[in-house]
Amino acid sequence: MRPSLILTTFATCAAAACVSLIAPSVAHADQTAQQTIAQLQSEGYTVNVDRVGSARIEDCVVTSVRNPQNQTRNVRDYYGRRDANGDRKYRIIEVVVSRSISVSLDCST
Repeated sequence: MRPSLILTTFATCAAAACVSLIAPSVAHADQTAQQTIAQLQSEGYTVNVDRVGSARIEDCVVTSVRNPQNQTRNVRDYYGRRDANGDRKYRIIEVVVSRSISVSLDCST
């Protein structure tokens, strides 16, 4: 195989794996708006709700769940003993600090 084909295949597989790990659970048709919002919050998301209409939330229907956003920060993870100069080895780890997602509701009924 050519190196460029191997790299392209690897990048595609890595991207697919990342998307499957990051994507939130899909709302089921039999869930209420409150259940969908509660599920996303239990997954660690801050849920931003926009709605059309003024009905009670119990009467609303979820029309879309979109724009999952992860805010990350790089953190040093020190490991091992100090060397002769007093330095320690470390690796950089990306940590998710916050997650947000938007939910649209139709409350016009």
